[in-house]
Amino acid sequence: MHELRIAESIMHTALREMESRKLRVVKTIGLRIGALSGVNVSSLEFGFEALVPETPLAGAKLNIEEIPVRGNCRLCGKDFEVNEFVFVCPNCFSGDIEIKQGQELDLVYIEAD
Repeated sequence: MHELRIAESIMHTALREMESRKLRVVKTIGLRIGALSGVNVSSLEFGFEALVPETPLAGAKLNIEEIPVRGNCRLCGKDFEVNEFVFVCPNCFSGDIEIKQGQELDLVYIEAD
């Protein structure tokens, strides 16, 4: 379950930020997670909630923005959202696709008091 390791990494990053910025209470940690990242959001949330109770992050919540897959056709240039993981251009039906988004796994903000 690699989500637990990811949750642990998020926790350590947030704790470092708390210390370096002298934050007392973290309310929310914002994440962007792409559909192709391989991360199960429910498992990540569960892992995070299991790790933080005895830390300064107790009570902090994850705010997760799930990012869809977007591609660009190298043949006709069309930008499009990839639906149901069908990597074919809806315009020209080419399979020569460049993935533009959907692989993210980013910590984007920490909201604190």
